[in-house]
Amino acid sequence: MELECYKIYNVAPEIRPGVSQRDWMDKFPDRHPYRCLPLTMANSTGWEILCPMDIKIIWDGGEHDYSLKLFTTGDPAAIPSFADSHFRRGIVTFHTGHLFRTPPGWGVWTTGPPNYFKDGIQPLTGLVETDWLPFPFTMNWQMTRPGEVVFKKGEPFCFVMPFEHGKTEQIQPERKLLSSNKQLQDDYLAWNKSRSGFLEKLEARDQDTVKAGWQRHYMRGEKVTGDKADAHQTKRRLKPPKDV
Repeated sequence: MELECYKIYNVAPEIRPGVSQRDWMDKFPDRHPYRCLPLTMANSTGWEILCPMDIKIIWDGGEHDYSLKLFTTGDPAAIPSFADSHFRRGIVTFHTGHLFRTPPGWGVWTTGPPNYFKDGIQPLTGLVETDWLPFPFTMNWQMTRPGEVVFKKGEPFCFVMPFEHGKTEQIQPERKLLSSNKQLQDDYLAWNKSRSGFLEKLEARDQDTVKAGWQRHYMRGEKVTGDKADAHQTKRRLKPPKDV
């Protein structure tokens, strides 16, 4: 499958595979958040589009387009090609510089980078029908309060991931009692017992437990019994866009 990214102009924002690292995760002395594999996998399951310039956003809380002002450390004449106040009311519209094309039945889920926080502004999420759309979509962020927000050059402002429409509509969620699946219940009870015992030892400052710090069953893709999960993944290896 190909995700075609057509540059509308010769120069367009850079696109790269998503990265697992986050500044707020790095600030923990023991890098504790990186122990959460679902977190790091989500961070890197998609492609990031990067700011081609610094952008400072100032919103006075008003509903008009002129209530939101944009500044850059570079050429101010270049700002409209990247960002504006198209929807007003404190919404910043970023232009991706690309027209995306996916195979029939596939769209693009577009949002801000996962687990990526910016004080005073929130990304808006969209699902775009890129299997037929003949024009580009925009990435929008909503200011959450009057004030100032800065996006640095090279900072991700958009995160895209292909999404297959039909498969989701074929899914039938079913709620069941855990006791109806004996094997799964046994696995859960074994995990719960192991987890409770580990936490008790940790609370009691057991030397070996404190040294271990945390249980690694999920990270290793195994049950507490040691049985391995064949489909376990610990890292994404997405391809960067290539010029053709």
